Amino acid sequence: MLEWSATELSAAIHGRRVSPSEVMAEWLVQVHAVNGPVNAIVSLRDRDALLAEARALDDAEPRGWLHGIPFAVKDLVATKGLQTTWGSPLFADHVPTKDDLVAARLRAAGAVIAAKTNVPEWGQGSHSFNPVFGVTRNPYDLTRSAGGSSGGAAAALAARMAWVADGSDMMGSLRNPAAFCNIYGFRPTWGVVPQDAEGDTYLSTLSTEGPMGRTVEDVARLLLVLAGDNPEVPFPRPVPDLALDRDMTGVRIGWLGDWGGAYAMEPGILELCEAALRQMEAMGAVVEPLPPPFPAERLWSAWVTLRAMLNAGAKRGLAEDPVKRALTKPETLWEIEQGLGLSAQAVYEASVVRSRWHALAARLFDRLDAVVLPSAQVWPFPADWRWPQEIAGRPMDTYHRWMEVVVPASLIGLPALSVPIGFGAEGLPMGMQIIGRHGDDMGVLSIGQAWHRATDWPARRPPLAGPAVSR
Repeated sequence: MLEWSATELSAAIHGRRVSPSEVMAEWLVQVHAVNGPVNAIVSLRDRDALLAEARALDDAEPRGWLHGIPFAVKDLVATKGLQTTWGSPLFADHVPTKDDLVAARLRAAGAVIAAKTNVPEWGQGSHSFNPVFGVTRNPYDLTRSAGGSSGGAAAALAARMAWVADGSDMMGSLRNPAAFCNIYGFRPTWGVVPQDAEGDTYLSTLSTEGPMGRTVEDVARLLLVLAGDNPEVPFPRPVPDLALDRDMTGVRIGWLGDWGGAYAMEPGILELCEAALRQMEAMGAVVEPLPPPFPAERLWSAWVTLRAMLNAGAKRGLAEDPVKRALTKPETLWEIEQGLGLSAQAVYEASVVRSRWHALAARLFDRLDAVVLPSAQVWPFPADWRWPQEIAGRPMDTYHRWMEVVVPASLIGLPALSVPIGFGAEGLPMGMQIIGRHGDDMGVLSIGQAWHRATDWPARRPPLAGPAVSR
């Protein structure tokens, strides 16, 4: 069962070929066998309580697609009755009294909320370590990072400790760990998965929740669980139809590479992407190399301005309270201080850049079905680093500059799917972003589905996951 897709497992449970209690028992064995060195699963509930909850579902009428499936929720999502820390020592003992919207929708679909997945403190930085639970390591090489902020989710999927997982993405937090762990991570069109009605919901339009999985079909099906209007927040988007079948013949793809040299890349990443694109051409796609469509530095300036503004607004209390400040990571304090120093004019100008890029990108998709970029600029790096200080000899001037390649999609809320594209010379995974026009979530996923059927890279298991079992 561990090797099945979530779609296959769901069908088996609904068809009563396996029971939720059998699934839970096998899942617990796997978690106890492999989680120790990976450290992807945290806040695991009591074994007997989980087995009892699963047994109660054995004869129950299925409530939804996830009925009876053990689920570990990202530790940036509040889960009723289950420790939620945001990776911060300030919340090390925090147990929420209600679910966030994502957790509530997972429960409504029948998932058994069994644990959490590890994150960076406050979700900031694309490397999942924090002072509460420690470092999540890459199942393909335990000396390397699993990425972040959905690093625990990606590592759990790769190590067969999850069938499907929720993640979130402001600055590549779904895409970077998916690339590092040889799985799929999808950042949907902003608004398809609504926010919780807390804090600001009008200006905060950079981050979104989204699905992760080892198959594109699983990702699409979980998206339909998470999507749907929340009338308490603005800017709703329609729920996409599940339509994944697509012939790649004639699909028009623009290749943006390193954005004309603006994005530093470690050796081998661009070459692996180009090999994947040649395979897509063999499948019938038409690939066109593109010049940089917009100045990268203007995108970056707008991005750091708007991101800092939002961080300062939401988290300034962490910097102003001496006790909290002492227990807050320096990267978060830097974000807050950058934001507190901004003028209204600077925020306005950043929003104008965002607006102009949105308009230009819309015209780009008049003649293209998708554009493609690498999912990361570096290979999975040593797990004892905080972040990469340089790329191919080019110094990084901020803690997150090494992930600049994800900004073009994030800044204007485009749907972006990180697909696995193979392994480099050191046996480390890498991925590639397939980015589509606003609202074309299933169009992007259908390209990913064709790619998955042709390649199925996630079938290459990490050694610690245990031997593959034939279906």
